[in-house]
Amino acid sequence: MSGMDIAAFCRAIPKVELHVHLLGAIRIETLREMALRQGAGYTEAEVDDLARRDAKPKGVLHILRALEQRILRGPEDLHRIAYEYLEDASAQGVRHAEIFWNPTGTARDTGISYRDGADAILAAFDDAKHDHGVSALLIPSIDREGTPEEATQMVAWMRSHRRDRIIGLGLDYRETDRPPEMFWKAYREAKRAGFRLTAHAGEFGCHWRNVETAIDLLEVERIDHGYTVLDNPALARRCAERGIVFTVVPTNSYYLRTLPPDRWAQDHPIRRMPQVGLLVHPNTDDPPLHRIDPAGCWRMMAEDFGFGLDDLRRFMLNGIVGAFLPEDDKRGLATTFVAEFDRLQAGREQSP
Repeated sequence: MSGMDIAAFCRAIPKVELHVHLLGAIRIETLREMALRQGAGYTEAEVDDLARRDAKPKGVLHILRALEQRILRGPEDLHRIAYEYLEDASAQGVRHAEIFWNPTGTARDTGISYRDGADAILAAFDDAKHDHGVSALLIPSIDREGTPEEATQMVAWMRSHRRDRIIGLGLDYRETDRPPEMFWKAYREAKRAGFRLTAHAGEFGCHWRNVETAIDLLEVERIDHGYTVLDNPALARRCAERGIVFTVVPTNSYYLRTLPPDRWAQDHPIRRMPQVGLLVHPNTDDPPLHRIDPAGCWRMMAEDFGFGLDDLRRFMLNGIVGAFLPEDDKRGLATTFVAEFDRLQAGREQSP
């Protein structure tokens, strides 16, 4: 597949995004503008350093914390970030997105209440649907650097401010010493309240046990990242048999930082996950901060990891399987996506 051809193809194919963080989706120019506002206390040089992504990148958590602690001012900032992400994603073929938001840090550090923040984000979803035709759902997520009590409080906020498009519960941020079992009670309460469940696990080279715990104790329906599941073949087989979707991230900072550049693509777990039957679906995670967009993410699956068009078609459908949408909506998306994909593939094969 030639470079320009596959780039155009990956931009055109219809997609869902299931693994993207609201604050990590901020445009770089919006980050700069907000950080340089009076009172934020950043210089231009500090903003440049904040948003830098090197060849061996560190994670983006420091940027997300800066947004929470110094940069965000009010619900209108959350609205702007959400709308701009959906505007950009829709231009890349994204028809539906499910977006993580960590309300605990937002409420603690900015004073934006859960209710006001959620309403602003959902208003952005409405505006983006009207303007760009892209749908979105919100997944409030536990900040695993917080306490289990803060996690259960967040679920209580979700229960007291029910909205149809606040669809599920997630778990993210630093995994290395914050195992998923710490938050079992919040997950139990969320499931009892009817929320869908997902969690980051196996992200930073952490033990496969975190994936197992997320599935068996937290009872999640899909796994975000999950790469170390490969270290336990029996667990990987069980996940494959159950049809659990893994929302993988080609630009994951941990592997870009720890694998040798000349072996990165060959040794990355994403390359091997479909070989053992796992349902993977590629996502951008924190697109501007990772210097990626949805088309580039899918292009990496082809050019870096060697997947063919049939694989991309399967990954596209895996995203629909893993989406927290009603089954009728998923069937409709699958029919539409397959028809569009097959038309694009046929046109590509017929071109000289």
